[in-house]
Amino acid sequence: MRAVQVTALTGPDDVGVTDVEDPGAGAGRVVIDVHAAGVTFPDVLLTRGQYQIKPDLPFVPGSEVAGTVRSAPEGSGFSPGDRVAAFPAFGGFAEQAAVDPAMVFPLPDGMSYAAGAGLPMNYLTVHFGLVRRGRLRAGETVLVQGAAGGVGTAAVQLARALGARVIAVVSSDAKAETARRAGAHETVPAEGFRSAVSALTDGRGVDVVVDPVGGDRFTDSLRSLAPEGRMLVIGFTGGEIPTVKVNRLLLNNIEVVGVGWGAFWLPRPAYLREQWDDLMPHLEAGRLDPLLGATYPLDGAAEALRELDERRARGKLVLTVR
Repeated sequence: MRAVQVTALTGPDDVGVTDVEDPGAGAGRVVIDVHAAGVTFPDVLLTRGQYQIKPDLPFVPGSEVAGTVRSAPEGSGFSPGDRVAAFPAFGGFAEQAAVDPAMVFPLPDGMSYAAGAGLPMNYLTVHFGLVRRGRLRAGETVLVQGAAGGVGTAAVQLARALGARVIAVVSSDAKAETARRAGAHETVPAEGFRSAVSALTDGRGVDVVVDPVGGDRFTDSLRSLAPEGRMLVIGFTGGEIPTVKVNRLLLNNIEVVGVGWGAFWLPRPAYLREQWDDLMPHLEAGRLDPLLGATYPLDGAAEALRELDERRARGKLVLTVR
């Protein structure tokens, strides 16, 4: 089968497509004919050896796929022909993927494969962040940094579906439009966002900040929290890992909360299906529908990774395989 392969840890430019052995059935795995694969920021980090998991070279990246089941082990709950999304962790940028049944999920009939490929990592991550770690309640206000990216648009949609008011932080007018399409109630520019948020909330601040960016926005995000607010640390696409002066936490009884989705579910894989089942009513009702950005063929994987690396992406980037 054709697959994208990382052969050197030199970044997206040296990622290429080659022929590799298909994964085959067996070992208790569901084999999926991949129609679409989601592109994630960890995929970019993997091309440089900067992710916490470091597979041996050469390897096939790609942690999100959607397609149809080719074969499934007995008792898995899946049958050939089923429409599914899945989280293989690696190996998704290929014509077939073999996935642990615990990481395979039914795809609503009305949802496209491209949209389905944009669900597993981003939506399950923000679900873990907002629901379990952030304890979001209906009626609260959520500030989303990087709101036009894959994680950002997922956070905007889920926070709104859960009954929150959503303020999106963006770096351009085009990205503001993307955030509004995802469902943001208001958008504010990254430059000077703290004062804009204060004005929108009558000086109170927000209850939850979703931060996949880090960098120099972090301190002003903390300052934008209302009393007992929660800052969800999801990632560092801004490049810099910020530090916290803990005296700030005392001033308004605020929290900085780590959102390590992978670290949480790895010892308890059944949690993934619990999350999916919790999201399913929102998926079926159309309240959660990944906002797609650019789509690329499998041969365009390097360009897709570059777009994400250079923070040009608006919405979820997807590889179309079939």
